[in-house]
Amino acid sequence: MKVDRITFQEIKEPTYILEEQLLRRNLTLISDVAKRADVEIILAFKAYALWKTFPIFKEYINATTASSLSEAKLGYQEFGALTHTFSPAYIDSEIDEIARCSSHLTFNSLSQYERFVRRIRYAQPNISIGLRVNPEYSEVGTDLYNPCAPGTRFGVSADKLPQELPSSLEGFHCHCHCESGSDVFVRTLKHVEEKFSPWFSQLKWINFGGGHLMTRADYDVELLISTLQEFKKRYPHLHVILEPGSAFAWQTGPLVAHVVDVVEDKGYQTAILDVSFTCHMPDCLEMPYMPIVRNAVVVGEEETQHQSYKYRYRLGGNSCLSGDFMGDWLFDHELQVGENIIFEDMLHYTTVKTNMFNGITHPSIALLKMNGELEILRKYDYNDYKSRMD
Repeated sequence: MKVDRITFQEIKEPTYILEEQLLRRNLTLISDVAKRADVEIILAFKAYALWKTFPIFKEYINATTASSLSEAKLGYQEFGALTHTFSPAYIDSEIDEIARCSSHLTFNSLSQYERFVRRIRYAQPNISIGLRVNPEYSEVGTDLYNPCAPGTRFGVSADKLPQELPSSLEGFHCHCHCESGSDVFVRTLKHVEEKFSPWFSQLKWINFGGGHLMTRADYDVELLISTLQEFKKRYPHLHVILEPGSAFAWQTGPLVAHVVDVVEDKGYQTAILDVSFTCHMPDCLEMPYMPIVRNAVVVGEEETQHQSYKYRYRLGGNSCLSGDFMGDWLFDHELQVGENIIFEDMLHYTTVKTNMFNGITHPSIALLKMNGELEILRKYDYNDYKSRMD
């Protein structure tokens, strides 16, 4: 069916909507960066894994990155290419199949390398082996998302590396960012080179991980490109890889929800929705951050510029978790049962992290095509909930 992409008034059930036009905008930018900087940029499944849209992605990129057996199988079977795989710790029962699905496999420690290197070579003779390194520097402010915080379980610091790397180690993997700008990459790269450049001559590739939010409106793309170009001049033998997740799906579509009731207690008016923050927007509570609501203003943010926005509501989810709410927002009218509440930018780190706590209705996933037609990619029902405990 055709829908109004401003109001989505035709949508009567909770739905994540991926807009193809916006997705292709991001993919075009990412592809251009890769070509101009002469690097490889691949999709990280941990942020986005809607495999029914992979045909679109394959027009722009050639590979993906996985962090588990299931993600590696998804990349190999549905994207149609061997994955770049990393895990904090591979396990005996999965390592062989992971290797068979992977073109590159990165170990988190030298002990894991020593334990499994022969097995993965046997399972996948042409696999390229890497090691995750820790530059002990990151500007990620939230500890939950900081991979270089003191005591981290991620990567090997420079002081723990042998002067001569094992002959089968071909690459370093370094992940330090989370929705970061290119200026952060410039500062981080300085630390990476200071710590690890003595080993670069022994390598074939380096992976600078994810968190490079190059599709954000204020991101300095030219700085990223020039930084990568200069790095390539210094180390022309190194193949450079970036594996963002959020950048691919950034601002590509909303979660459309609906008001199902309005309740009041001690002066708080709460609009209860047919979606849940803890189930369907978990990063809002984990990060935490206030999502953008279309045609609403967060209380305390530029209220004087929105004099007509005087109806105040807390937005509550429909799970039984007491803390399943966000607030407060100002609207320019009294909310009515049945009207749409549109949460912006809800395609990355949502569909991959949602859960079925309480068995409440899970939002459908839809693709808004270039011609304005809405295609339902996935609709969830009772059997999806039941089968998780089967």
